[in-house]
Amino acid sequence: MKKEKLTHLHFYFHDILSGRNPTVVRVAESPLTNRSLTEFDIVNMADDLLTVGPERGSKAVGRAQGIYASADMNEVGLLMVMNFAFKEGKYNGSTLSLLGRNAVLSGGVFRLARGYAEARTHQFDYRTGDAVVEYN
Repeated sequence: MKKEKLTHLHFYFHDILSGRNPTVVRVAESPLTNRSLTEFDIVNMADDLLTVGPERGSKAVGRAQGIYASADMNEVGLLMVMNFAFKEGKYNGSTLSLLGRNAVLSGGVFRLARGYAEARTHQFDYRTGDAVVEYN
């Protein structure tokens, strides 16, 4: 049996809801949304920048494109359906698909890969909703 290759990716995505050029747009909500502390029922479409570092001006390596929704009525919990499309460097032209909180599908050099993703909020602005999320 062939030995599995291990690849460790580390990047940040910039989820911008505010300003003149947001990378996230709310596409659906329900009457419950405004009464929920967790914004339950919100559905957002994203086309976020992926960077090497947490700064917005850090080297871009691709885009995080997909949908995420607030799926928990009791605490902040997101259902995520995202494609990480790499556009630079070693992984140029490759994609990873994230479903839920940690199930990963793949394409390009990641074809038939499996693994997990650890997401941590690096920065969050409660006023605007803008966030920088670290994926490791």
